[in-house]
Amino acid sequence: MSSITGILLAAGASKRFGADKLTQSLPNGDLVAVRACRNLSAGTDRVLTVIRPGCDLLGSLLAAEGAEVLICDDAELGMGVSLAYAIRACSNATGYVIALADMPWIQPATIQKVANAIRTGALLAAPCWQGRRGHPVGFSSSLRSELSVLHGDSGAKNVIQAHRQQLQLIDCDDAGVLSDIDTPDDLNHPKPSDL
Repeated sequence: MSSITGILLAAGASKRFGADKLTQSLPNGDLVAVRACRNLSAGTDRVLTVIRPGCDLLGSLLAAEGAEVLICDDAELGMGVSLAYAIRACSNATGYVIALADMPWIQPATIQKVANAIRTGALLAAPCWQGRRGHPVGFSSSLRSELSVLHGDSGAKNVIQAHRQQLQLIDCDDAGVLSDIDTPDDLNHPKPSDL
């Protein structure tokens, strides 16, 4: 059976939030990144998470959830650098599901659908809610070389754009695919992000 690796990007600096948003509590008591990690783990075969140096608490929390924690020394150079670092660390995967640690409301079933689309041959796959593409995004391992050289802060947007005709959109009833946390108010009132 093909192996889908979930990659949880958790190396941001939380500048807009004003504190480490990933270790903040949601209304149900779960921490933001822990909930995102659990959801990703439920939908993939293995989870790698990328953090920045000095985030020992976050790393410990995610390791306790079963994630393999990678510390990206160059994380301040942007999301693309962190993602490329993770891709290079898991070269044996059949595909990847890339998730953001500040999006804790994505349902595990949605993540499973994205992973299954990659397992069954899609080059790219992403959930779609009310006509808007959301997260996480799945990538076939055939895109490994493109993903492994990313840089800057645009993540994998350029790879998605280059292959947009092959992007399989998966309709879902999951507003969490558009909801991220940017401010303290977002912890209690999830809102669709501007994707």
